[in-house]
Amino acid sequence: MDFLKVDTLEVAINKINNATKNWLYKHETVPLNQACGRALAKNIYAPQNLPSFRRSSVDGYAVLSKDVAGASESSPGFLQITGTVAIGHGTNLQVQSGQCAEVPTGGMVPEGADAVVMVEYTENFSENGIAVYQPVAAYENIIEIGDDMQKGELLFHAGRELLPKDIGALAAAGIINVPVYSRPKITIISTGDELVPPEEDTPLGKIRDISGYSLTGMAEKNGLEVLNSVILPDDLDLLEETLRKGMQASDVVAVSGGSSYGKYDITAKAVNNAASPGVFTHGLALKPGKPTILAVDEASRTLIMGLPGHPVSAMVVFELLLGGIRRTHISCPTKLPIPAQLTCNAPADGGKMTVYPCKLKWDDGAYFAEPVFGKSAAITTLTKADGYFIIDAGIEGLQEGTNVFVYLL
Repeated sequence: MDFLKVDTLEVAINKINNATKNWLYKHETVPLNQACGRALAKNIYAPQNLPSFRRSSVDGYAVLSKDVAGASESSPGFLQITGTVAIGHGTNLQVQSGQCAEVPTGGMVPEGADAVVMVEYTENFSENGIAVYQPVAAYENIIEIGDDMQKGELLFHAGRELLPKDIGALAAAGIINVPVYSRPKITIISTGDELVPPEEDTPLGKIRDISGYSLTGMAEKNGLEVLNSVILPDDLDLLEETLRKGMQASDVVAVSGGSSYGKYDITAKAVNNAASPGVFTHGLALKPGKPTILAVDEASRTLIMGLPGHPVSAMVVFELLLGGIRRTHISCPTKLPIPAQLTCNAPADGGKMTVYPCKLKWDDGAYFAEPVFGKSAAITTLTKADGYFIIDAGIEGLQEGTNVFVYLL
């Protein structure tokens, strides 16, 4: 395959989706306490009204609002207490004109009452009577049946990534088993004779593996389950063997390094030996990230990604591809970017999409994006950045003051 015939990012994502749409993201059901952060596989509807009874939102007295319409410090309203509502229990109490019932927060509001006056605005004047010093409007301090959610109401769309507040809503609705998309399993392989684990010293000519650890974090961020992360030397047979093992255990195998056309760049050959139909993209119209390989093995249903060896390039490609695939597969909403103005000129290669890490600064009511210039081999290029903006192919740079959209990392 001609390395110069590169795919755009959009074309590459479409190719991946077409190849993996029937198996990459499956449906499964998990207990509610394991659902936070997962993406819903189905729409969720309220199974019942919430609340299912009229509840008080304050500690106070259930009243008829007309009875205390003119109440004040100088002219209080006087009401007889007919009883007390116990929290967590129903009540048969009824409130008529001139009467009230003591109700705790969350307690059931008796029939007849149309408001609850806060206890702070009342005073006992006898064993069974209160004075009310402030009026309340009809329905004030009452949560009506179905005010929170109504039976059959759409609570969450499929694709929503559940947040802690969503888990609370599902618990309130009594939904304890949640249909979600599976977390694809991934094996991460870092290649290079120069690589050693981070815990080892680095003799002259050696460097610590960065990509294996950074890609593990990015995989988990994008909802994947990391099964294994290994470091391999530049050995075709060993890489091919490791690929085959990864393909049998994982839905995705990501190989960092060996993806361009140099002497030691063996990933494409190893992938084509191990997978069928094998490589369908070798090169992206993307900077950084041109030497990217994409492949699929239909027998094991595995997506294989050959990422650049430089850690920044590998992380950028991984983020754009996996994020794009996930949004398309499971209809996750795109996180809203932040509009900002460039603080300086940003040159670009007009022939390919360019991704710029940047810092965000807030000044005088607006965000400003300061490009972080650095080499893709330097991991601190990304650690200094809050996010990134994109310059589309065909544009040879942007000038200072140009408005861009920053996607947070």
